[in-house]
Amino acid sequence: MNRRIKSVTTVVAAAGLVVVGLSPAASAQSLAGTFGSSGSAGAVGLETAPLPTFLTPGLTSLPVVTVPVPGPKRPAVDAQVASVYPTGGETVGVAQPVMITFDRPVADRAAAEAAVGIRSAPGVDGKYYWVSDTELRWRPHEFWPAATAVTVWAGGAEHTFRTGDAVVSTYDDNTHEVTVTRNGEVVRVMKASAGRAAYPTYNGIYYNGWRAREVHMNSATWGLAKDAGGYDTVVQDGVRLSYDGIFIHSAPWSVADQGVRNVSHGCINLSPEDAAWYYDNTGNGDPFFVVGGPGKHFGAFDGQGDWNY
Repeated sequence: MNRRIKSVTTVVAAAGLVVVGLSPAASAQSLAGTFGSSGSAGAVGLETAPLPTFLTPGLTSLPVVTVPVPGPKRPAVDAQVASVYPTGGETVGVAQPVMITFDRPVADRAAAEAAVGIRSAPGVDGKYYWVSDTELRWRPHEFWPAATAVTVWAGGAEHTFRTGDAVVSTYDDNTHEVTVTRNGEVVRVMKASAGRAAYPTYNGIYYNGWRAREVHMNSATWGLAKDAGGYDTVVQDGVRLSYDGIFIHSAPWSVADQGVRNVSHGCINLSPEDAAWYYDNTGNGDPFFVVGGPGKHFGAFDGQGDWNY
């Protein structure tokens, strides 16, 4: 179920401070609960909203600063919130959705959506959608702006996070290169190799997920035995791009092919030096585009395909 959320502009007066332009999502405000790092919000019906970055210059590396705002009454939900991601205080990429997991299947999805809230500064329009009976997500219609401050209310508690720079990577199958930009400026171009003819990498919008310096990869988990052309190996500097096993990672065995041809089973292969750079210089939620390849569109939702529908 998708529900369009329209941002509105709010004027807040708190402790003598007048804040203009907080722009909370009108149907995605928050539950009553704690007031950021400053204690209790106080009265029932008061929630919090983040201060815009222009009101907190130089504080973008510190916890999100919030102020109280009026909030609507929230319905009861037939499940408890088990986790919220991004975690409190985290800085994530501009493609990162808000992920709310419940402890059991939710029967009344509309009530669950109404009991959860998202406010951001600057304000953005977005939508709720469900990826399973227990996981609700929200994302903007377009990528978050860089340096957005966000408060999420779920399960009676506040979670605050912010986005960092707009770090956007693109693998172009026409050049067999990955180009990385930061706030629109090219910072690195890397030779790469994607999925070969039998396993073409899907075109579309991915984003960085779980990562590890060492990732054990075994093609038998998706039905391809090692003796049938599969693999069972440990790769270095792996960053997951999709739940079905597409990673960008170090591949010293394919350095001669990188920048020339596609030889992988679908992953994006980089040299050890470039893979270490990508691991160290990008973060969770940073978008990754694949364009120009022979693979079909990455349209089926697999856990990290949020931006393809």
